[in-house]
Amino acid sequence: MLPDTARELKARLSRRLSESPPGGVVASSVEGATRWSGVALGLRPVAPEQVHLAIRLIDQRDADIVLAGLDDAALAEVDVRVIGTVRLLSSPDPSAPEELQRRVRPLRPGLSVGHSDVTAGTLGGFVRRPGTDGLLVLSNSHVLADSGAAALGDPVLQPGIADGGRNADRIGRLAGFVPFGDGPGTLVDAAVAALDAGVAADPAGYPGGALRGQVAAPDDVDPDELVEKVGRTTGHTRGRITAVEVDGVGVQYDDGVHTFDDQVEVEGLSGGFSAGGDSGSVIWRTRDRAPVGLLFAGSTEGGSAGGGVTFANPLATVLAGLGVTWVAG
Repeated sequence: MLPDTARELKARLSRRLSESPPGGVVASSVEGATRWSGVALGLRPVAPEQVHLAIRLIDQRDADIVLAGLDDAALAEVDVRVIGTVRLLSSPDPSAPEELQRRVRPLRPGLSVGHSDVTAGTLGGFVRRPGTDGLLVLSNSHVLADSGAAALGDPVLQPGIADGGRNADRIGRLAGFVPFGDGPGTLVDAAVAALDAGVAADPAGYPGGALRGQVAAPDDVDPDELVEKVGRTTGHTRGRITAVEVDGVGVQYDDGVHTFDDQVEVEGLSGGFSAGGDSGSVIWRTRDRAPVGLLFAGSTEGGSAGGGVTFANPLATVLAGLGVTWVAG
């Protein structure tokens, strides 16, 4: 179907889910920081100017309820997957590549990093704040800002404490984060840390060299776009974008479920694209090395290549929310 037709169908299903009485939408409805129906809806590109409606569920029992009332023509244009619970990817796997877990100077993308009260995530890249000097480290709020519980000026360590980071491994201080909203429709999980004087960094230190200086626009995604990332746990992996404009992605945080809209879904080419500890990785397009998204959460099932699916905030939305600009090298 045409993208606009899919958006209309997505809006119709979203309204039906939001208007149903609590507990009456799907079998897996849960309560959290915001009520979550357990259903995420997005667009899956299948050909130029042709998409399917991507429907992501946490329980197979939900499918019959969500699809009820759709005619045969609409049912032929949907991509339904059960992906289970979506969780933050900041609980590191101890089998991660050692070179990304240890203390490394100069800093480069992919390294273990974290707030002093957080286990460890990934240093995604570097940005600048207009009107100020110096580089800032970019990662997730739940990596650098303890999901908003931290205070500006708190220390940030490399490596993160799960990888042996201590006070002597401080690289900077928390300089900003985007607060989560009180209701549905959160867009990003993002934060920045200002580097301490004398801490060297290599913004171009991605596998294969520097990324492109221009960040991809949220709507500039081709069907089955190939992408890559480098993360603290799984290292350099390759995948493909399987859905865009995904609304209603419920992610389990310590304080409950927060629901995100307009997200990008990625799955690995073989197995999983990411794992715990990869939170904060920057995802880039293979064809032109343009930065696309900021990885923050994922599931362990539902991917067609044998792993789960990964969710990322569009990087352009992240930069706008933080008021920063991308640094390519």
